[in-house]
Amino acid sequence: MIKTLRSPRLAALALAGSALAASLVPAPAMAQDDDKRGAEPAADYQPNAASKSFTGNFGGKRVRYTATVQEQVLKDDDGNPAAAIVTTAYIADPQDKTRPVTFLYNGGPGSGSVWLQMGAFGPKRVAIPSDARDDGGPPYPILDNPDSLLDVTDLVFIDPVGTGFSHAIGDTDPQDYWGVTADAKSVAEVIRKWISENGRWNSPKFVGGESYGTTRSAAVVNELEGAYNDVGLNGVILISTILDFAAGADTEGNELSYITNLPTMAATAHYHGKVQAPSVEALVEEARQFAIGPYAAALLKGQNLGDAERASVRAELSRLTGLSETYLDQAELRVTPSRFYKELLRDQGLTVGRLDSRYTGVDYDSAGETPDNDPSFYGIDAGYAAAMNSWMRDSVGYATDRQYVTIGSVGDWDWKLPGWRDTNAYLTVAPYLGKAMRENSDMRIFVGQGWYDFATPFFAAEYALSRTGFDQSRIEHRYYDAGHMMYIRDEDRAKLSSDIRAFINAR
Repeated sequence: MIKTLRSPRLAALALAGSALAASLVPAPAMAQDDDKRGAEPAADYQPNAASKSFTGNFGGKRVRYTATVQEQVLKDDDGNPAAAIVTTAYIADPQDKTRPVTFLYNGGPGSGSVWLQMGAFGPKRVAIPSDARDDGGPPYPILDNPDSLLDVTDLVFIDPVGTGFSHAIGDTDPQDYWGVTADAKSVAEVIRKWISENGRWNSPKFVGGESYGTTRSAAVVNELEGAYNDVGLNGVILISTILDFAAGADTEGNELSYITNLPTMAATAHYHGKVQAPSVEALVEEARQFAIGPYAAALLKGQNLGDAERASVRAELSRLTGLSETYLDQAELRVTPSRFYKELLRDQGLTVGRLDSRYTGVDYDSAGETPDNDPSFYGIDAGYAAAMNSWMRDSVGYATDRQYVTIGSVGDWDWKLPGWRDTNAYLTVAPYLGKAMRENSDMRIFVGQGWYDFATPFFAAEYALSRTGFDQSRIEHRYYDAGHMMYIRDEDRAKLSSDIRAFINAR
């Protein structure tokens, strides 16, 4: 997922309102004070762990598995413990070292793996409303998850420093791990440690993440395969993808973000009955073609746009988005997502969600230009937090005084990439994946996107992965009738699981 970052540099580069890349929650929960500095003396540090065996039915198969929650200790240059990154591994019994293993994480940056673990692929899941309603109060049912991928792959969920139960040790500053490259190095180190300790160097391997977790995946791939001591990968799983931050930055002068957001606006307008079309697929294809054709041309002309062309573009933009021509004229044909959330259903006194625009919310009043909050986040957070703590502490038996950080503060995230000025003037990690594909003939990419996701719009993902340097025959796109966390919708959780299961089996 994506959380609010307050870095001025991020404001210029990240997607508007991106919770991981720019803002998942309006006011992110802060990590506890002891997450700012590790409380445990480094020299005496003993890693925490718990393990328990279970049995479940996944993908139609009966699987006995062992769940292990374990701190992976990273050391500083002097060999002293510096950070404890918690992994939660689900390994089928009896162990098979030729079986695929998949490493998964969420995003933020600052998000624990609770969402993918308790919502999509773990052996248990929390049951919250599937139809975009609020999750209300406890108790929240924790159910067996037949959509888990344990029938085809072992699973290792990773919580980077400052997320979940992971933390810095001793006097280590967690800020040392909070940046695109520093974070990727630490996660790659954990993967290397895990496959070494578990004898899995020759297992088929997949890495995957959601939201900023897709950014992390690209950077982790670069750390694993960018040198001669490669950890070879069979595939990368991208769920709700954000790779090209410059393209999606809602900042004055950047016209590309209006183009990449337009198809999501059309899908949302169709869902809420503001636009009529045979299907959402048909409408978004119209929106794609208009966005990269007449709309892009009009935006790039700026104030040189003629009256007749402006009127033609304005009329089509109104037809696709459900917004009035008057409003579009006042907005100079440029509607940011935050304005769209408020304007689309203003006549009904409702706003639409950012993570999932199927959700609607009621603001303090209807006069403002942006929503008070994101109904698609406050509609799900309590259930996931309760389920993760209950499963880890009570069922697996992981004993700790620390609080599980679902979405936490990660200070001033370092967005700089290795390179010179222009590398960071246009922030994108997509080239890491293109290079890895060119140098690993077996690497494939799975891309899963929800139609109703404004945090990481599907057209922006398509744009980033269609640039020069990518073998399109090895990239698989799949779409779902929900938003950022498409697995919240029961039908899409089953479809996502089936799609990724096929992706893994096709190696």
